[in-house]
Amino acid sequence: MLYSKYMRILIVEDDHKIANAIKKGLEQESYAVDVSYDGKDGLGSAVTEEYDVVILDRMLPGGIDGLNICKAMREKAIHTPVLMLTAKDKISDRVEGLNSGADDYLIKPFAFEELLARIRALLTRPRTKVENILKVRDLELNTLKFLVTRAGKNIALSSKEFALLEYMMRNQDRVLTKDNLISHVWDYDADILPNTVEVYIGYLRNKIDKPFKGEPIIETVRGFGYKICK
Repeated sequence: MLYSKYMRILIVEDDHKIANAIKKGLEQESYAVDVSYDGKDGLGSAVTEEYDVVILDRMLPGGIDGLNICKAMREKAIHTPVLMLTAKDKISDRVEGLNSGADDYLIKPFAFEELLARIRALLTRPRTKVENILKVRDLELNTLKFLVTRAGKNIALSSKEFALLEYMMRNQDRVLTKDNLISHVWDYDADILPNTVEVYIGYLRNKIDKPFKGEPIIETVRGFGYKICK
């Protein structure tokens, strides 16, 4: 079972009946689903929000079509898997869609079971090369050796502290809300208290910031969340 807490899907489709039917079906599979009905709104969501898959209709109102949205995502180094939907079934149309950066292409009309299978296949693909050694200034995290050092000194972290730091270092200079951190670091059924994130951020600061001179690596963005500063 895939849980909505971990899997969030954006549907960009101008046909309300199709969009709402897909949304209903995916929600029954426990995905969280957002819908945009035109290209402008879809582009805004695709490049500003975090999704696990984008389902993108090729022909859209609003002056921006699916090809443009997909190209814009890739130009901004957004590697979210894109499944493009279209009634255009020529090989040249499919090639154009894939060349725009789409990961898969599904011709209308389609069976929901096939759409679901393609989404699940996309979710199993690695988006980008995963680095084993992460660095921020003099802080280094080695995922293979489960080792963290700063200024050459070893820092002992619990498994949860390590997972939290790794996720933040993989998202350098991005403001991460408490919900972002909980959904990516804690298990779906974990017993999370309202101040759990604050407590663990405090643990990390005591280990990777306070014992060292200079500007802190973990910054609080008041009213929003936290970020790792380069």
